[in-house]
Amino acid sequence: MSTGAAETDTQAENVATASNITPSSMQNTLKEKLQAEYTAIEDLSGGCGQAFNAVIVSSQFEKKNTLARHRLVNSALKAEIAAIHAWTPKCFTPEEWQKKQSEAGG
Repeated sequence: MSTGAAETDTQAENVATASNITPSSMQNTLKEKLQAEYTAIEDLSGGCGQAFNAVIVSSQFEKKNTLARHRLVNSALKAEIAAIHAWTPKCFTPEEWQKKQSEAGG
């Protein structure tokens, strides 16, 4: 019984390569499906498309806890996540992101 998800790293790499999963393609999906105001996705796998860190800012995260935010993102990127090895999203509302940026800036 196949779930469509890769079962090994090699399978995941082949699917990711064949699917052309890139930070840019994931950003476009997030902007389209979540109306993300800001996205920053970093490929941590040396360019092979297997491990990503992401910062996602969307007003759709308002009044949602961390788990609900991650579920929303994972639903939007279901096909992409099934094809990669590691995915770490950090989700913020626009207000939270602005506050974080202000704190980082001094």
